[in-house]
Amino acid sequence: MIRVVLVDDHALIRRGLRDSLTEAGDIRIVGEAGDYGELRQLLHDTEFDVLLLDINLPGRSGLDVLHSLADHPTRIRVLVLTMYPEDQYAIRALKAGAMGYLNKSADPTQILTAVRTIHAGRKYITPAIAEALAERLSIDDSEKPHERLSDREFQTLLRLSTGQRLSDIAIELSLSPKTVSVYRARVLEKLSLQSNADLTAYCLRNGLID
Repeated sequence: MIRVVLVDDHALIRRGLRDSLTEAGDIRIVGEAGDYGELRQLLHDTEFDVLLLDINLPGRSGLDVLHSLADHPTRIRVLVLTMYPEDQYAIRALKAGAMGYLNKSADPTQILTAVRTIHAGRKYITPAIAEALAERLSIDDSEKPHERLSDREFQTLLRLSTGQRLSDIAIELSLSPKTVSVYRARVLEKLSLQSNADLTAYCLRNGLID
């Protein structure tokens, strides 16, 4: 039996995942959390095999959680299951320690396959992620400018490029507007850009947004 913990801030999403996974017969949901605080308690109290983790969490993001799990006494096998497409966060998540990455729109059978693959100790890589990795290897330059951004800076970049206001980003990331403004300034400097319009054009050129 594969013991799974679900981490997503939407109860309805967790319920849908719970129903889909437990129908398989070889998977049991042994814990659920809506944020890092609840997950931290589960890490102390619950034995499990695979962690299904969303990126967009209140407070500490899923990427922050991945980095913090690196210090856990035992290696935790994580499948990132999120609304964001592979070209935005997959490589970052894998570099941070995830063993697989899937979009929430994936077919339930694909999610089952990913859970079983990761439980067996192997990484689960979709064709889209494999293509992105191959593309990175074929590029002579070590990294694109946005790949050198911190996780918070990258999250800020994506939100600014789609027209979100600083105040809305602050609420979504559980940060102060002043902190988001600092991230915005850092992003503009690191990408050598001048305005939010430049950020949008940059993200469109690099396939970060549609």
